[in-house]
Amino acid sequence: MTSLAIIGGSGAYDLLKKKTFNKLKPCRKIKTPFGQSANIHTFELDGISFLFMSRHGDDGYKTSAPFVNYRANVWALKEAGIERIISWSGPGIINPSFDVGSYTVPHDIIDQTKCRAGTFFEHGGLGFIRMKNPFCTDLRHALLYSLESLNLNFQEHSVYVCTEGPRLETPAEIHLYHSYGADLVGMTLAPEAFLARELEMCYAPICYLTNFAEGVCDRAYLTGELFEGMMTKDEKHDVDEAVKRLPTIASLALKTASDHPRECECSNAMVRYKKRGDITDDWHTWIDP
Repeated sequence: MTSLAIIGGSGAYDLLKKKTFNKLKPCRKIKTPFGQSANIHTFELDGISFLFMSRHGDDGYKTSAPFVNYRANVWALKEAGIERIISWSGPGIINPSFDVGSYTVPHDIIDQTKCRAGTFFEHGGLGFIRMKNPFCTDLRHALLYSLESLNLNFQEHSVYVCTEGPRLETPAEIHLYHSYGADLVGMTLAPEAFLARELEMCYAPICYLTNFAEGVCDRAYLTGELFEGMMTKDEKHDVDEAVKRLPTIASLALKTASDHPRECECSNAMVRYKKRGDITDDWHTWIDP
């Protein structure tokens, strides 16, 4: 049984249609206390087997970010035996020194979501977890090694601000997030990352940069175009190429990570509660939905 997974963001459905991965098993859903998960595929690429979940749907962008069932998806991956998750996301750029079509591996996150269920622990005094490193340090290093090995353009550090959506942000909001120190703005990494930590799973994102956020540069409003004109044709080409490389980047990172034991903080996130006798090693008993 594989212990590795990829959660694909925007563009994952196109890669599924193109049969980018080698299928090992038929896809399935898992029923969880929080509803049914998204489809879970078992794939192989470059000698690495992993589970794959398309966050927004298998047939296109059918479920927008605020309506993804993050708890069901993370629970299902834990149920399937997953220990390490790499996710991808296509945020906008707040830091003007970043390039559209390049990559970054965020090291920190600002959660600006408003209406999402952000924890498994709604019925008990659990989940008071330190967030010095909100993303797994081991997986981050594996992703950075993968990007460097493939000689790709990337930023080693970045701060991702997660907004509620599905609308895009106003210029004033982007100005505010810039003052916070955010480099990127997207809609998907929260609460996904926090839920994975609550179940002691390693989680790290790789971001391909899709466009400059509102107000970072002056773009005319183009009715009916993607993002209403926030992305040029040349930038769209660069982004499409960046998406095509994501499976190779992620599979190399998973291979790199799987060659080493888990020595990060993630696998011990709930140890304090175990020592105190509040919970046992059976994670199913931690949650009373």
